Amino acid sequence: MQNRRLKLSFKHGMRKSQKHVEELSSNAEQGIDKHLFKRFDRLVPVQRFIIGWVGLMLILIIGLVIQIFGISHYYQVVRPVPGGIYNEGVRGRLTNINPIYATTDADKTVSKLMFAGLLKYNDQGQLIGDLAKDYSLDAKRTTYTVHLKPNLKWQDGKPLTSADVVYTYRAIQNPDANSPLQNGWKGVVVAAPKPDTVTITLPGILASFPEHLITGIIPQHILGKVPYSDLRSSDFNTTHPVGAGPFMWDAINADATDDPKTAKTQVALLPFADYANGKPKLQKFIVHVFAAEKDLVKALSSKQVYGAEGFINPPTKLMKKQSVDTHNITLRAANMVFFKTSSGILADTNVRRALVTGSNTKDLIKQAGYKARPVNSPLLTGQLAYDPKITQMVYDESASKQLLTSNGWIVGKDGYRSKAGKPLEFNLVAANTDENHRLTDMIRQQWKELGVKLDVNLQDSGDFQTSVANHNYDSLLTGITIGVDPDVFVYWDSSQADIRSSNRSNLSEYKNAVADSSLEAGRTRIDPALRSLKYKPFLQAWQQDNPALALYQPRLLYLTNGPVDGLSNHTINTATDRFTNVQNWQIRQAKVNQN
Repeated sequence: MQNRRLKLSFKHGMRKSQKHVEELSSNAEQGIDKHLFKRFDRLVPVQRFIIGWVGLMLILIIGLVIQIFGISHYYQVVRPVPGGIYNEGVRGRLTNINPIYATTDADKTVSKLMFAGLLKYNDQGQLIGDLAKDYSLDAKRTTYTVHLKPNLKWQDGKPLTSADVVYTYRAIQNPDANSPLQNGWKGVVVAAPKPDTVTITLPGILASFPEHLITGIIPQHILGKVPYSDLRSSDFNTTHPVGAGPFMWDAINADATDDPKTAKTQVALLPFADYANGKPKLQKFIVHVFAAEKDLVKALSSKQVYGAEGFINPPTKLMKKQSVDTHNITLRAANMVFFKTSSGILADTNVRRALVTGSNTKDLIKQAGYKARPVNSPLLTGQLAYDPKITQMVYDESASKQLLTSNGWIVGKDGYRSKAGKPLEFNLVAANTDENHRLTDMIRQQWKELGVKLDVNLQDSGDFQTSVANHNYDSLLTGITIGVDPDVFVYWDSSQADIRSSNRSNLSEYKNAVADSSLEAGRTRIDPALRSLKYKPFLQAWQQDNPALALYQPRLLYLTNGPVDGLSNHTINTATDRFTNVQNWQIRQAKVNQN
Protein backbone atom coordinates (compact mmCIF):
# COMPACT_ATOMS: atom_id res chain seq x y z
CA MET A 1 0.00 0.00 0.00
CA GLN A 2 2.78 2.33 0.96
CA ASN A 3 4.63 1.53 -2.28
CA ARG A 4 1.62 2.33 -4.36
CA ARG A 5 1.28 5.78 -2.78
CA LEU A 6 4.96 6.48 -3.53
CA LYS A 7 4.55 5.51 -7.16
CA LEU A 8 1.45 7.69 -7.59
CA SER A 9 3.21 10.60 -5.94
CA PHE A 10 6.29 10.18 -8.25
CA LYS A 11 4.11 10.07 -11.39
CA HIS A 12 2.25 13.18 -10.29
CA GLY A 13 5.54 15.04 -9.77
CA MET A 14 6.84 13.99 -13.19
CA ARG A 15 3.64 15.20 -14.91
CA LYS A 16 3.87 18.50 -13.10
CA SER A 17 7.52 19.00 -14.06
CA GLN A 18 6.82 18.08 -17.67
CA LYS A 19 4.00 20.59 -17.82
CA HIS A 20 6.30 23.28 -16.35
CA VAL A 21 9.00 22.57 -18.96
CA GLU A 22 6.41 22.78 -21.75
CA GLU A 23 5.26 26.13 -20.44
CA LEU A 24 8.88 27.45 -20.32
CA SER A 25 9.57 26.21 -23.85
CA SER A 26 6.42 27.84 -25.14
CA ASN A 27 7.31 31.12 -23.45
CA ALA A 28 10.86 31.00 -24.90
CA GLU A 29 9.57 30.47 -28.43
CA GLN A 30 7.14 33.34 -28.05
CA GLY A 31 10.00 35.56 -26.69
CA ILE A 32 12.39 34.74 -29.56
CA ASP A 33 9.65 35.33 -32.08
CA LYS A 34 8.64 38.58 -30.47
CA HIS A 35 12.09 40.07 -29.71
CA LEU A 36 14.23 38.74 -32.62
CA PHE A 37 12.43 37.58 -35.71
CA LYS A 38 9.74 40.24 -35.60
CA ARG A 39 12.48 42.93 -35.27
CA PHE A 40 14.55 41.91 -38.32
CA ASP A 41 12.89 44.60 -40.39
CA ARG A 42 14.02 47.21 -37.90
CA LEU A 43 17.72 46.05 -38.26
CA VAL A 44 18.03 47.02 -41.95
CA PRO A 45 18.46 50.79 -41.31
CA VAL A 46 20.89 50.03 -38.46
CA GLN A 47 22.84 47.66 -40.73
CA ARG A 48 23.26 50.38 -43.35
CA PHE A 49 24.42 52.81 -40.67
CA ILE A 50 27.05 50.37 -39.34
CA ILE A 51 28.31 49.47 -42.83
CA GLY A 52 28.67 53.16 -43.66
CA TRP A 53 30.78 53.85 -40.55
CA VAL A 54 32.93 50.78 -41.11
CA GLY A 55 33.55 51.81 -44.74
CA LEU A 56 34.47 55.32 -43.69
CA MET A 57 36.94 53.98 -41.13
CA LEU A 58 38.53 51.70 -43.76
CA ILE A 59 38.94 54.64 -46.15
CA LEU A 60 40.57 56.71 -43.42
CA ILE A 61 42.97 53.89 -42.47
CA ILE A 62 43.98 53.21 -46.10
CA GLY A 63 44.50 56.92 -46.71
CA LEU A 64 46.64 57.19 -43.60
CA VAL A 65 48.83 54.26 -44.69
CA ILE A 66 49.26 55.74 -48.18
CA GLN A 67 50.18 59.09 -46.67
CA ILE A 68 52.76 57.51 -44.35
CA PHE A 69 54.41 55.70 -47.26
CA GLY A 70 54.20 58.82 -49.38
CA ILE A 71 56.12 61.02 -46.95
CA SER A 72 58.47 58.30 -45.60
CA HIS A 73 61.28 59.51 -47.87
CA TYR A 74 61.33 62.76 -45.92
CA TYR A 75 62.41 61.04 -42.71
CA GLN A 76 63.80 57.69 -43.97
CA VAL A 77 66.69 56.96 -46.33
CA VAL A 78 68.21 53.78 -47.78
CA ARG A 79 71.65 53.30 -46.30
CA PRO A 80 74.21 50.50 -46.06
CA VAL A 81 73.88 48.49 -42.86
CA PRO A 82 76.14 45.89 -41.21
CA GLY A 83 75.75 42.19 -41.93
CA GLY A 84 75.67 39.99 -44.97
CA ILE A 85 78.04 37.37 -46.39
CA TYR A 86 80.53 38.64 -48.96
CA ASN A 87 81.59 36.08 -51.56
CA GLU A 88 84.60 37.07 -53.63
CA GLY A 89 85.98 35.19 -56.61
CA VAL A 90 89.71 35.17 -57.39
CA ARG A 91 91.51 33.47 -60.24
CA GLY A 92 94.60 31.37 -59.53
CA ARG A 93 95.71 28.80 -57.00
CA LEU A 94 95.89 28.85 -53.21
CA THR A 95 99.32 27.61 -52.13
CA ASN A 96 100.59 29.52 -49.07
CA ILE A 97 98.82 32.33 -47.21
CA ASN A 98 101.64 33.04 -44.77
CA PRO A 99 102.44 36.72 -45.52
CA ILE A 100 106.20 36.09 -45.69
CA TYR A 101 105.57 33.55 -48.50
CA ALA A 102 102.34 34.61 -50.26
CA THR A 103 103.00 35.10 -53.98
CA THR A 104 99.89 34.22 -56.03
CA ASP A 105 96.85 36.50 -56.24
CA ALA A 106 94.85 33.97 -54.23
CA ASP A 107 97.55 33.69 -51.56
CA LYS A 108 97.85 37.45 -51.24
CA THR A 109 94.07 37.91 -51.08
CA VAL A 110 93.54 35.60 -48.11
CA SER A 111 96.77 36.73 -46.46
CA LYS A 112 95.77 40.40 -46.67
CA LEU A 113 92.40 39.67 -45.09
CA MET A 114 93.87 37.62 -42.24
CA PHE A 115 97.16 39.30 -41.36
CA ALA A 116 98.04 42.85 -40.35
CA GLY A 117 101.34 44.68 -40.75
CA LEU A 118 102.80 47.50 -38.72
CA LEU A 119 101.75 49.94 -41.44
CA LYS A 120 99.26 50.03 -44.30
CA TYR A 121 98.25 52.42 -47.07
CA ASN A 122 95.12 54.54 -46.81
CA ASP A 123 92.92 55.71 -49.69
CA GLN A 124 95.24 58.63 -50.40
CA GLY A 125 98.30 56.40 -50.75
CA GLN A 126 99.73 57.47 -47.41
CA LEU A 127 101.33 55.05 -44.96
CA ILE A 128 99.36 54.93 -41.72
CA GLY A 129 99.41 52.70 -38.66
CA ASP A 130 97.83 49.27 -38.80
CA LEU A 131 99.28 47.52 -35.75
CA ALA A 132 101.59 50.48 -35.14
CA LYS A 133 100.44 53.53 -33.20
CA ASP A 134 103.30 55.65 -34.56
CA TYR A 135 106.94 55.51 -35.61
CA SER A 136 109.92 57.88 -35.62
CA LEU A 137 113.34 58.12 -37.22
CA ASP A 138 116.53 59.03 -35.37
CA ALA A 139 118.95 61.84 -36.23
CA LYS A 140 121.16 59.52 -38.30
CA ARG A 141 118.12 58.49 -40.36
CA THR A 142 118.93 54.80 -39.92
CA THR A 143 116.96 53.67 -36.84
CA TYR A 144 113.18 53.46 -36.79
CA THR A 145 111.36 53.23 -33.45
CA VAL A 146 107.87 51.79 -33.75
CA HIS A 147 105.27 51.90 -30.97
CA LEU A 148 102.47 49.34 -31.10
CA LYS A 149 98.84 50.10 -30.43
CA PRO A 150 97.68 49.04 -26.94
CA ASN A 151 95.95 45.72 -26.21
CA LEU A 152 96.73 44.05 -29.52
CA LYS A 153 95.58 40.43 -29.82
CA TRP A 154 96.00 37.46 -32.08
CA GLN A 155 92.90 35.79 -33.43
CA ASP A 156 93.34 32.97 -30.89
CA GLY A 157 93.12 35.50 -28.04
CA LYS A 158 96.83 35.58 -27.20
CA PRO A 159 98.50 39.02 -26.79
CA LEU A 160 100.47 40.37 -29.73
CA THR A 161 103.71 42.07 -28.68
CA SER A 162 106.96 43.39 -30.09
CA ALA A 163 108.41 39.87 -29.75
CA ASP A 164 106.10 38.73 -32.57
CA VAL A 165 107.29 41.58 -34.77
CA VAL A 166 110.94 40.71 -34.15
CA TYR A 167 110.25 37.03 -34.84
CA THR A 168 108.55 37.86 -38.17
CA TYR A 169 111.39 39.98 -39.50
CA ARG A 170 114.09 37.59 -38.33
CA ALA A 171 112.24 34.73 -40.03
CA ILE A 172 112.27 36.74 -43.27
CA GLN A 173 116.01 37.35 -42.84
CA ASN A 174 116.93 33.74 -42.13
CA PRO A 175 118.11 32.00 -45.33
CA ASP A 176 116.73 28.65 -44.12
CA ALA A 177 113.21 30.13 -44.15
CA ASN A 178 113.62 30.90 -47.86
CA SER A 179 111.29 33.91 -47.91
CA PRO A 180 111.11 35.90 -51.18
CA LEU A 181 111.22 39.05 -49.01
CA GLN A 182 114.69 38.30 -47.65
CA ASN A 183 116.58 40.69 -49.92
CA GLY A 184 114.82 43.74 -48.48
CA TRP A 185 115.93 42.89 -44.93
CA LYS A 186 119.63 42.18 -45.44
CA GLY A 187 121.80 43.82 -42.78
CA VAL A 188 118.78 45.10 -40.81
CA VAL A 189 118.91 44.69 -37.01
CA VAL A 190 115.56 44.29 -35.25
CA ALA A 191 115.08 44.45 -31.47
CA ALA A 192 112.26 44.66 -28.92
CA PRO A 193 113.31 46.86 -25.97
CA LYS A 194 109.73 46.87 -24.62
CA PRO A 195 106.62 44.73 -25.22
CA ASP A 196 105.07 47.63 -27.15
CA THR A 197 108.23 48.96 -28.83
CA VAL A 198 110.30 47.77 -31.80
CA THR A 199 113.56 49.24 -33.04
CA ILE A 200 114.75 48.65 -36.59
CA THR A 201 118.29 49.71 -37.49
CA LEU A 202 119.34 49.83 -41.14
CA PRO A 203 122.91 49.46 -42.42
CA GLY A 204 122.43 52.78 -44.23
CA ILE A 205 119.81 55.35 -45.10
CA LEU A 206 116.95 54.01 -47.22
CA ALA A 207 114.14 56.50 -47.78
CA SER A 208 111.68 53.89 -49.04
CA PHE A 209 112.17 51.48 -46.12
CA PRO A 210 108.80 52.17 -44.37
CA GLU A 211 107.13 50.36 -47.30
CA HIS A 212 108.67 47.13 -45.97
CA LEU A 213 106.59 47.48 -42.81
CA ILE A 214 103.31 46.61 -44.52
CA THR A 215 104.20 42.88 -44.47
CA GLY A 216 101.84 40.91 -42.21
CA ILE A 217 103.14 39.90 -38.77
CA ILE A 218 103.09 36.19 -37.84
CA PRO A 219 102.74 34.71 -34.29
CA GLN A 220 105.85 33.59 -32.45
CA HIS A 221 103.85 31.57 -29.90
CA ILE A 222 102.66 29.25 -32.70
CA LEU A 223 105.62 29.20 -35.09
CA GLY A 224 108.52 29.94 -32.77
CA LYS A 225 109.36 26.27 -32.22
CA VAL A 226 109.13 25.37 -35.92
CA PRO A 227 112.61 25.13 -37.51
CA TYR A 228 113.11 27.83 -40.12
CA SER A 229 113.80 25.14 -42.70
CA ASP A 230 110.31 23.69 -42.06
CA LEU A 231 108.49 27.01 -41.87
CA ARG A 232 107.50 27.10 -45.52
CA SER A 233 105.80 23.68 -45.32
CA SER A 234 104.03 24.22 -41.97
CA ASP A 235 100.28 23.49 -41.94
CA PHE A 236 99.93 26.96 -40.42
CA ASN A 237 100.27 28.27 -43.97
CA THR A 238 97.29 26.40 -45.41
CA THR A 239 94.94 24.98 -42.80
CA HIS A 240 95.63 26.51 -39.35
CA PRO A 241 96.60 30.15 -39.84
CA VAL A 242 96.24 32.68 -37.04
CA GLY A 243 96.68 36.37 -37.79
CA ALA A 244 95.75 39.77 -36.41
CA GLY A 245 93.98 41.20 -39.47
CA PRO A 246 90.32 42.05 -39.98
CA PHE A 247 89.15 38.48 -40.64
CA MET A 248 89.96 35.18 -38.97
CA TRP A 249 90.06 31.60 -40.24
CA ASP A 250 86.85 29.57 -40.22
CA ALA A 251 87.15 26.72 -42.73
CA ILE A 252 88.59 25.62 -46.07
CA ASN A 253 87.03 23.42 -48.70
CA ALA A 254 88.87 22.16 -51.78
CA ASP A 255 86.80 20.56 -54.54
CA ALA A 256 88.17 17.15 -55.43
CA THR A 257 89.74 17.15 -58.89
CA ASP A 258 92.70 15.57 -60.59
CA ASP A 259 93.12 18.49 -62.97
CA PRO A 260 94.90 21.54 -61.46
CA LYS A 261 93.58 23.65 -64.36
CA THR A 262 90.01 23.33 -63.05
CA ALA A 263 90.71 23.33 -59.30
CA LYS A 264 88.38 25.24 -56.98
CA THR A 265 88.90 26.17 -53.35
CA GLN A 266 86.75 28.04 -50.86
CA VAL A 267 88.09 29.75 -47.73
CA ALA A 268 85.55 31.00 -45.18
CA LEU A 269 86.59 33.83 -42.87
CA LEU A 270 84.85 35.38 -39.88
CA PRO A 271 85.15 38.97 -38.62
CA PHE A 272 87.82 39.44 -35.95
CA ALA A 273 86.24 41.46 -33.14
CA ASP A 274 89.59 42.62 -31.73
CA TYR A 275 91.10 43.87 -34.99
CA ALA A 276 93.20 46.97 -34.27
CA ASN A 277 91.09 49.13 -36.62
CA GLY A 278 87.68 47.89 -35.54
CA LYS A 279 85.53 44.82 -36.06
CA PRO A 280 84.48 44.31 -39.71
CA LYS A 281 80.86 45.06 -40.55
CA LEU A 282 80.41 42.00 -42.78
CA GLN A 283 79.02 38.84 -41.18
CA LYS A 284 81.40 36.61 -43.14
CA PHE A 285 83.89 36.80 -45.99
CA ILE A 286 84.26 33.80 -48.31
CA VAL A 287 87.06 33.67 -50.88
CA HIS A 288 86.37 31.42 -53.89
CA VAL A 289 89.54 30.51 -55.77
CA PHE A 290 89.15 29.35 -59.38
CA ALA A 291 92.02 27.99 -61.45
CA ALA A 292 90.00 28.48 -64.66
CA GLU A 293 88.81 31.93 -65.69
CA LYS A 294 85.63 30.50 -67.23
CA ASP A 295 84.61 29.21 -63.80
CA LEU A 296 85.23 32.65 -62.30
CA VAL A 297 83.05 34.24 -64.98
CA LYS A 298 80.32 31.65 -64.43
CA ALA A 299 80.37 32.22 -60.68
CA LEU A 300 79.93 35.97 -61.11
CA SER A 301 77.23 35.55 -63.78
CA SER A 302 75.22 33.18 -61.59
CA LYS A 303 75.78 35.43 -58.55
CA GLN A 304 77.58 32.68 -56.68
CA VAL A 305 80.08 35.40 -55.91
CA TYR A 306 79.32 39.06 -55.27
CA GLY A 307 82.70 40.40 -56.43
CA ALA A 308 85.47 39.06 -58.65
CA GLU A 309 89.11 39.92 -59.47
CA GLY A 310 91.81 38.38 -61.61
CA PHE A 311 90.36 38.39 -65.12
CA ILE A 312 92.85 37.85 -67.93
CA ASN A 313 90.29 38.45 -70.66
CA PRO A 314 87.40 40.46 -69.17
CA PRO A 315 83.96 39.14 -70.20
CA THR A 316 82.46 41.96 -72.30
CA LYS A 317 78.87 40.69 -72.10
CA LEU A 318 79.08 40.40 -68.33
CA MET A 319 80.55 43.88 -67.95
CA LYS A 320 77.68 45.36 -69.95
CA LYS A 321 75.00 43.88 -67.69
CA GLN A 322 73.13 46.59 -65.79
CA SER A 323 73.30 44.57 -62.58
CA VAL A 324 77.12 44.42 -62.68
CA ASP A 325 79.19 47.31 -61.36
CA THR A 326 82.57 47.79 -63.06
CA HIS A 327 85.37 49.21 -60.94
CA ASN A 328 88.40 50.37 -62.95
CA ILE A 329 90.85 51.02 -60.13
CA THR A 330 94.07 52.66 -61.33
CA LEU A 331 97.28 51.04 -60.14
CA ARG A 332 100.48 52.90 -59.25
CA ALA A 333 102.26 50.85 -61.85
CA ALA A 334 103.46 51.21 -65.43
CA ASN A 335 102.94 49.12 -68.54
CA MET A 336 106.02 49.35 -70.75
CA VAL A 337 107.80 47.64 -73.59
CA PHE A 338 111.20 46.76 -72.14
CA PHE A 339 114.04 46.57 -74.65
CA LYS A 340 116.78 44.05 -73.84
CA THR A 341 119.74 46.40 -74.10
CA SER A 342 122.47 43.86 -73.36
CA SER A 343 122.51 42.01 -76.69
CA GLY A 344 121.12 41.79 -80.19
CA ILE A 345 119.68 44.56 -82.32
CA LEU A 346 118.21 46.38 -79.31
CA ALA A 347 121.66 46.92 -77.83
CA ASP A 348 121.89 49.78 -80.37
CA THR A 349 120.80 53.03 -78.68
CA ASN A 350 119.79 54.57 -82.01
CA VAL A 351 117.44 51.69 -82.82
CA ARG A 352 115.75 52.04 -79.43
CA ARG A 353 115.46 55.79 -79.88
CA ALA A 354 113.88 55.30 -83.30
CA LEU A 355 111.37 52.81 -81.87
CA VAL A 356 110.35 55.23 -79.13
CA THR A 357 110.02 58.29 -81.39
CA GLY A 358 108.21 56.19 -83.98
CA SER A 359 105.53 55.04 -81.50
CA ASN A 360 102.26 56.94 -81.35
CA THR A 361 101.57 56.30 -77.66
CA LYS A 362 98.21 58.11 -77.74
CA ASP A 363 96.89 55.52 -80.19
CA LEU A 364 98.54 52.69 -78.27
CA ILE A 365 96.93 53.73 -75.00
CA LYS A 366 93.50 53.58 -76.65
CA GLN A 367 94.02 49.86 -77.18
CA ALA A 368 93.82 49.29 -73.43
CA GLY A 369 90.03 49.41 -73.70
CA TYR A 370 89.59 51.67 -70.68
CA LYS A 371 90.57 55.19 -69.68
CA ALA A 372 94.23 54.81 -68.77
CA ARG A 373 96.67 57.41 -67.50
CA PRO A 374 99.69 57.94 -69.76
CA VAL A 375 103.21 57.15 -68.53
CA ASN A 376 106.14 59.00 -70.11
CA SER A 377 108.93 58.45 -67.62
CA PRO A 378 110.32 55.80 -65.28
CA LEU A 379 108.34 57.69 -62.62
CA LEU A 380 104.60 58.36 -62.59
CA THR A 381 103.12 61.77 -63.31
CA GLY A 382 102.90 63.79 -60.10
CA GLN A 383 105.17 61.44 -58.17
CA LEU A 384 108.00 62.83 -56.06
CA ALA A 385 111.02 63.51 -58.34
CA TYR A 386 108.93 63.31 -61.52
CA ASP A 387 110.06 66.09 -63.85
CA PRO A 388 107.71 67.04 -66.73
CA LYS A 389 110.72 68.55 -68.54
CA ILE A 390 112.60 65.24 -68.58
CA THR A 391 110.30 62.71 -70.19
CA GLN A 392 110.21 60.15 -72.96
CA MET A 393 110.89 61.45 -76.47
CA VAL A 394 107.74 62.59 -78.24
CA TYR A 395 106.23 60.92 -81.29
CA ASP A 396 107.85 61.91 -84.59
CA GLU A 397 107.59 59.24 -87.29
CA SER A 398 109.60 61.22 -89.83
CA ALA A 399 112.50 61.75 -87.42
CA SER A 400 112.40 58.06 -86.51
CA LYS A 401 112.74 56.95 -90.14
CA GLN A 402 115.51 59.44 -90.78
CA LEU A 403 117.44 58.21 -87.73
CA LEU A 404 117.29 54.60 -88.89
CA THR A 405 118.36 55.49 -92.43
CA SER A 406 121.28 57.61 -91.23
CA ASN A 407 122.49 54.67 -89.18
CA GLY A 408 122.58 52.32 -92.16
CA TRP A 409 119.18 50.60 -91.84
CA ILE A 410 117.94 50.60 -95.43
CA VAL A 411 114.39 49.75 -96.55
CA GLY A 412 114.21 46.73 -98.87
CA LYS A 413 111.65 45.75 -101.52
CA ASP A 414 109.55 43.98 -98.90
CA GLY A 415 109.25 47.21 -96.89
CA TYR A 416 111.52 46.02 -94.06
CA ARG A 417 114.93 47.42 -93.20
CA SER A 418 118.27 45.66 -93.03
CA LYS A 419 121.87 46.58 -92.36
CA ALA A 420 124.83 44.69 -93.80
CA GLY A 421 122.49 41.84 -94.67
CA LYS A 422 121.02 41.68 -91.16
CA PRO A 423 117.25 42.30 -91.01
CA LEU A 424 115.79 44.74 -88.50
CA GLU A 425 113.78 42.02 -86.83
CA PHE A 426 113.23 40.96 -83.21
CA ASN A 427 110.52 39.48 -81.01
CA LEU A 428 108.08 40.94 -78.50
CA VAL A 429 106.91 38.64 -75.69
CA ALA A 430 103.70 39.37 -73.77
CA ALA A 431 101.01 37.63 -71.76
CA ASN A 432 98.15 36.22 -73.81
CA THR A 433 95.32 38.65 -73.01
CA ASP A 434 92.75 40.48 -75.10
CA GLU A 435 94.30 43.79 -74.07
CA ASN A 436 97.75 42.67 -75.17
CA HIS A 437 96.35 41.30 -78.44
CA ARG A 438 95.06 44.74 -79.36
CA LEU A 439 98.14 46.53 -78.08
CA THR A 440 100.75 44.32 -79.77
CA ASP A 441 98.83 44.43 -83.07
CA MET A 442 98.99 48.24 -82.99
CA ILE A 443 102.70 48.23 -82.02
CA ARG A 444 103.46 45.84 -84.88
CA GLN A 445 101.60 48.07 -87.35
CA GLN A 446 103.32 51.25 -86.17
CA TRP A 447 106.80 49.71 -86.26
CA LYS A 448 106.10 48.14 -89.64
CA GLU A 449 105.66 51.68 -90.94
CA LEU A 450 109.22 52.31 -89.76
CA GLY A 451 110.47 49.22 -91.60
CA VAL A 452 110.76 47.04 -88.49
CA LYS A 453 109.66 43.42 -88.57
CA LEU A 454 108.22 42.50 -85.16
CA ASP A 455 107.53 38.89 -84.19
CA VAL A 456 104.83 38.93 -81.50
CA ASN A 457 104.79 35.99 -79.11
CA LEU A 458 101.76 35.93 -76.80
CA GLN A 459 102.23 33.33 -74.08
CA ASP A 460 100.02 31.66 -71.50
CA SER A 461 100.62 32.53 -67.85
CA GLY A 462 103.10 29.78 -66.98
CA ASP A 463 105.27 30.21 -70.08
CA PHE A 464 105.19 33.98 -69.74
CA GLN A 465 106.40 33.89 -66.14
CA THR A 466 109.24 31.60 -67.20
CA SER A 467 110.22 33.98 -69.99
CA VAL A 468 110.25 36.91 -67.57
CA ALA A 469 112.25 35.06 -64.94
CA ASN A 470 114.87 33.88 -67.43
CA HIS A 471 114.85 37.04 -69.58
CA ASN A 472 114.06 34.95 -72.66
CA TYR A 473 112.99 37.76 -74.99
CA ASP A 474 114.26 40.58 -77.20
CA SER A 475 111.57 42.93 -75.94
CA LEU A 476 108.93 42.42 -73.28
CA LEU A 477 105.50 43.96 -72.76
CA THR A 478 104.55 43.86 -69.10
CA GLY A 479 103.79 46.00 -66.06
CA ILE A 480 105.91 46.94 -63.06
CA THR A 481 104.67 48.12 -59.67
CA ILE A 482 106.08 51.54 -58.84
CA GLY A 483 104.12 52.57 -55.77
CA VAL A 484 104.15 55.90 -53.99
CA ASP A 485 107.87 56.21 -53.28
CA PRO A 486 110.12 57.06 -56.28
CA ASP A 487 112.69 54.39 -55.42
CA VAL A 488 112.80 52.43 -58.70
CA PHE A 489 116.28 51.02 -58.03
CA VAL A 490 115.24 47.39 -58.59
CA TYR A 491 114.02 48.10 -62.13
CA TRP A 492 116.88 50.20 -63.52
CA ASP A 493 120.08 49.74 -61.49
CA SER A 494 122.68 47.61 -63.29
CA SER A 495 123.10 45.34 -60.25
CA GLN A 496 119.51 44.16 -60.72
CA ALA A 497 120.28 42.90 -64.23
CA ASP A 498 122.81 40.41 -62.91
CA ILE A 499 121.68 36.80 -63.04
CA ARG A 500 122.89 36.47 -59.45
CA SER A 501 120.54 39.18 -58.15
CA SER A 502 117.64 37.98 -56.03
CA ASN A 503 114.86 39.27 -58.24
CA ARG A 504 116.56 40.25 -61.50
CA SER A 505 113.88 42.91 -61.95
CA ASN A 506 115.92 45.05 -64.34
CA LEU A 507 113.95 43.70 -67.30
CA SER A 508 115.80 45.84 -69.84
CA GLU A 509 119.18 44.73 -68.45
CA TYR A 510 119.90 48.44 -68.49
CA LYS A 511 123.39 49.53 -67.44
CA ASN A 512 124.48 53.13 -67.09
CA ALA A 513 126.99 54.34 -64.48
CA VAL A 514 125.39 57.77 -64.20
CA ALA A 515 121.97 56.25 -63.70
CA ASP A 516 123.35 53.86 -61.07
CA SER A 517 124.91 56.69 -59.05
CA SER A 518 121.74 58.75 -59.29
CA LEU A 519 119.49 55.87 -58.22
CA GLU A 520 121.71 55.14 -55.24
CA ALA A 521 121.86 58.80 -54.22
CA GLY A 522 118.11 59.28 -54.58
CA ARG A 523 117.16 56.38 -52.34
CA THR A 524 119.59 57.43 -49.59
CA ARG A 525 118.19 60.94 -49.10
CA ILE A 526 115.25 61.72 -46.85
CA ASP A 527 114.60 65.35 -47.73
CA PRO A 528 112.07 65.43 -50.64
CA ALA A 529 113.67 68.37 -52.44
CA LEU A 530 117.13 66.82 -52.22
CA ARG A 531 115.82 63.47 -53.41
CA SER A 532 114.27 65.08 -56.46
CA LEU A 533 117.55 66.75 -57.27
CA LYS A 534 119.50 63.50 -56.91
CA TYR A 535 117.15 61.62 -59.25
CA LYS A 536 117.52 64.14 -62.09
CA PRO A 537 120.65 62.54 -63.68
CA PHE A 538 118.86 59.19 -63.78
CA LEU A 539 115.85 60.70 -65.54
CA GLN A 540 118.13 62.37 -68.08
CA ALA A 541 120.08 59.15 -68.76
CA TRP A 542 116.82 57.20 -69.13
CA GLN A 543 115.50 59.79 -71.57
CA GLN A 544 118.62 59.56 -73.74
CA ASP A 545 119.15 55.78 -73.58
CA ASN A 546 115.50 54.75 -74.14
CA PRO A 547 115.72 51.37 -72.37
CA ALA A 548 111.92 51.07 -72.60
CA LEU A 549 108.82 52.47 -74.25
CA ALA A 550 106.56 53.79 -71.48
CA LEU A 551 102.83 53.42 -72.15
CA TYR A 552 100.23 53.74 -69.39
CA GLN A 553 99.16 52.88 -65.86
CA PRO A 554 97.22 49.59 -65.80
CA ARG A 555 94.01 49.03 -63.91
CA LEU A 556 92.66 46.59 -61.40
CA LEU A 557 89.38 45.37 -62.90
CA TYR A 558 86.98 44.52 -60.09
CA LEU A 559 83.42 43.45 -60.95
CA THR A 560 80.58 43.31 -58.42
CA ASN A 561 76.93 42.29 -58.50
CA GLY A 562 75.87 45.56 -56.95
CA PRO A 563 77.43 48.33 -54.86
CA VAL A 564 80.04 47.75 -52.15
CA ASP A 565 80.05 50.57 -49.65
CA GLY A 566 83.62 51.26 -48.52
CA LEU A 567 85.35 49.76 -51.57
CA SER A 568 88.07 52.18 -52.61
CA ASN A 569 88.07 53.43 -56.19
CA HIS A 570 91.16 55.55 -55.59
CA THR A 571 94.57 54.80 -57.08
CA ILE A 572 96.22 51.87 -55.29
CA ASN A 573 99.65 50.25 -55.28
CA THR A 574 98.76 46.59 -55.64
CA ALA A 575 95.61 44.54 -56.19
CA THR A 576 95.26 43.62 -52.51
CA ASP A 577 95.16 47.29 -51.56
CA ARG A 578 91.49 47.08 -52.52
CA PHE A 579 91.15 45.77 -48.95
CA THR A 580 92.56 48.96 -47.40
CA ASN A 581 89.20 49.70 -45.82
CA VAL A 582 87.69 46.20 -45.88
CA GLN A 583 86.62 46.35 -42.22
CA ASN A 584 84.08 48.99 -43.30
CA TRP A 585 82.73 47.19 -46.38
CA GLN A 586 78.93 46.82 -46.45
CA ILE A 587 76.65 45.22 -49.03
CA ARG A 588 73.28 45.15 -47.22
CA GLN A 589 70.93 48.12 -47.52
CA ALA A 590 67.89 49.08 -45.47
CA LYS A 591 65.63 52.04 -44.81
CA VAL A 592 66.70 53.93 -41.70
CA ASN A 593 65.48 57.13 -40.06
CA GLN A 594 67.44 60.23 -40.86
CA ASN A 595 69.47 61.63 -38.00
